[in-house]
This record gives sequence, C-alpha cells and structure tokens, in this order.
Amino acid sequence: MPSPSLVGFEQRVVVGIAEMAVTNNQTVTLATYSLGSCLGIAIYDPVIKVGGLLHIMLPESSIDPSKGTAKPAMFVDTGVPALFRAVYQLRGEKYRLIVTVAGGAQVMDTSGFFNIGKRNFESLKSLLQNNAIRIHASEVGGLVSRSMFLNVATGEVRLKISGQPNDFILCKSSTST
Repeated sequence: MPSPSLVGFEQRVVVGIAEMAVTNNQTVTLATYSLGSCLGIAIYDPVIKVGGLLHIMLPESSIDPSKGTAKPAMFVDTGVPALFRAVYQLRGEKYRLIVTVAGGAQVMDTSGFFNIGKRNFESLKSLLQNNAIRIHASEVGGLVSRSMFLNVATGEVRLKISGQPNDFILCKSSTST
C-alpha cells in the first residue's frame, strides 16, 4: 500500500523576536508574531522562490555593539544586512527582491515619547534607500500589534492585526518585478 501523499503539506517556521530565518523550501511559511514597535521585514525572490523574514527590535546596534555582534537580528543596522546576505547565499538577486514591512507601532508608548516603532521604520527606510532598495508594501505605525506570514511557495505576505477577526494579504509576489 502506498504511503499517504504530503502534497499541500505546509510547515510553519516561527521567527522569534531578534531572530531571522531564510529558506528556499516551498513547503514553508515563515511566521512572526506580536510585532508591536518591532518590525517584521520579509524579502522574497519570486524567480527562484527564496524568502527570508526578520523580526527586529531596535534601530541601531550602537547602543550595545557587543549585542549587535552576538545577535545581529536584534537591530535594523545589523539584521537587515544579515538577512540580505543570507538570501544572496541561496542565490537570491537584489534586483528581484520584493520587500514587505509590518509593525513599528506604539503599543507600549502611546504618548510617543520614545517612538521606537517610528525610529525603527525610519532607520530601515534610510538603510534601504542608501542601498537602492525599495519597500514594495508596508503596514506600519498605529497602536496595534501585528503578525506576519511569508508563504515561500507563492511569495504572498499575509498580516493578522490584533483585534481584527481575519488576516489579509499585504503583498502578492509577481515574477515581473
């Protein structure tokens, strides 16, 4: 008797706070949860179907250089380059990458005194602009946390916003980028 088929089988890989994951396994959906002031950054090459997801906490590693070295995914300035390098190692090409961003809210600091979420997003935009990379879709700011999901087979990025019953598509991949 033949073994059961695993067609359509999906494996969810959870990316924790200050972590990243990169894969070309098309059965994988990369997921990160509870993006408050943190940012979720998804990058995807639709031609070779490789994707990565990063969950950063803070804009600059200069506040703790040893932590930036030990845990680069914690910071925009160290985590984003590490994410891109990891995708390049799987043959992703810079000019094909679709970049999607979520988070950057003010969930703990509703007065806006620290503006960590805003500072994270500003730091990311500056870094990407300096490297001639554009953000294709984003859902940032506000006062809500978000969860982000990157389907490696399709490149689709879905978001679930706290307090809302359904998730939605933030970005669909296209090979004509």
